[in-house]
Amino acid sequence: MTGPQSVERGGLQPTVAREALHTRAIEIRGYRREDGLYDIEGHLVDTKPYDFPVAGTMRPAGSPVHDMWLRITVDRALNIVDAAAAMDSMPYVDYCDRIVPAYRLLVGVAIKPGYFQRIKELLGGVRGCTHITELAGSVATAAFQTMAGQRVQDPDKRPFQLDRCHALAATSPIVGRFYPRWYKGGEPVQAADEGDHH
Repeated sequence: MTGPQSVERGGLQPTVAREALHTRAIEIRGYRREDGLYDIEGHLVDTKPYDFPVAGTMRPAGSPVHDMWLRITVDRALNIVDAAAAMDSMPYVDYCDRIVPAYRLLVGVAIKPGYFQRIKELLGGVRGCTHITELAGSVATAAFQTMAGQRVQDPDKRPFQLDRCHALAATSPIVGRFYPRWYKGGEPVQAADEGDHH
């Protein structure tokens, strides 16, 4: 069955004919460095499929309106020890990019509860660039994924991802299967083998 409310594997299916007006591509990559730290690099690109006027000039179809980067370097405890931003394309050349050095304020911030509020305090509104500040949230969540499987989490501490989404609610059978020590549900669940989860 297809229709406005259904979601099929492979993505959302259009419900009516439509015309593409904008594409935002965000790519985030995580790296383990040879010095024992981790780089998380975010890249945001906005394009239009038609010629688009920006700040008194015409951007050709497919040419980036925004092409921006943010890299954070974190230690094993998810403390940001270095940060860098860059703008390859922006609407207001020589104005937007003046804020790039402000992203060094991320150094010393820990990715833990309260992170998003701290980012808002440091770089929200006119203290930052809307798009790079969005990347600051995305690279933080990607840092958790980068660390998954790296055996950096203390096995005696409750996994950070529990109770952060519906699938990993402490009462969920998924938690019972993959994190049995922390399971709070009522139904019996067969625990997975040790190597079956990240």
